[in-house]
Amino acid sequence: MTRAATNAISHASLEQAASWYVQLNDQHASEQEREHWQAWLAQSGEHQAAWHYVERVSQRFAALQDNQQAAGHVLRNSGRSSISRRQTIKSLLVLVSGSWLGWSAWRQSALPLTLARWTADLSTGTGETREARLSDGSRIWLNALSALDVRFDTAQRLLLLQAGEVLIDTASDTIRPLLVQTVEGRLRALGTRFSVRQEDRQTLLNVYEGAVEVRTTQGQVQVVKAGQQLCFTQDHTPTPTAASAGREAWRRGLLLADNLPLGQLLEELSRYRPGHLGCDPAVAGLPVMGAFPLKDTDQALRLLEAALPVRVQKPLEWWVNVGPKT
Repeated sequence: MTRAATNAISHASLEQAASWYVQLNDQHASEQEREHWQAWLAQSGEHQAAWHYVERVSQRFAALQDNQQAAGHVLRNSGRSSISRRQTIKSLLVLVSGSWLGWSAWRQSALPLTLARWTADLSTGTGETREARLSDGSRIWLNALSALDVRFDTAQRLLLLQAGEVLIDTASDTIRPLLVQTVEGRLRALGTRFSVRQEDRQTLLNVYEGAVEVRTTQGQVQVVKAGQQLCFTQDHTPTPTAASAGREAWRRGLLLADNLPLGQLLEELSRYRPGHLGCDPAVAGLPVMGAFPLKDTDQALRLLEAALPVRVQKPLEWWVNVGPKT
């Protein structure tokens, strides 16, 4: 399920669903408890959506492992035969549509990203970052849950950002411009160091050195200079704002917060932790200051609990909630 779809379910319903899941998976759960759960489930469509989300999170790891094994077999066979990339992807889609998620849930699952990672030239998983040097001498760093294709030829250097975020230190080339393509548009580096992040229906650009020209899919053009950031859509480029100095700290394994709302911090932290990481709306707006380790999310959560009036609850290994301290 996408974050947008999850946000449509109230935090309270998600936590109730998780609580029911814990109770019902207890071997001593009574028939009366199951009847109460059925009554809760029948109260609203939101309760049903919350329950299905908890089930998806709990089953995703085993399901994806099975799909990855089958997909790996398809990919290995494709390397030994004349099966094209398109045919390979079609085979993967058949595998996915026949899985427990079903085709109807395809767009709301983590599988599109998983498929992008299987087929991309460069990719990372949950909690993983990666550094690479391209054939032209440019250096790139991929953030967690990212997928990137590299298309270099005699006329241009093109990077296709399928998902996630990439930080780029551009090598000089007076003939071939370095371009980055996202869903919302194409960016042209003007001798620079910058990061690009593919978000839900928008692209976030941060420029640290030089400048980047942005051209949206609808033809709007804007140049973003060093020290600026721009969050643009397919048909809208607002006025650039000041770039976050700590935006690229993830490359060093850190998440830097300077009055960052707790909800946003946890959303970023969730890219480095498998499962569900929720935030109670009552504390989502708390400002956070400090540096938090991305390679040890448990430690990051302990630091938050020590610094803020919050409580970290972990009823299940794959389900964590941050709420007010009581």
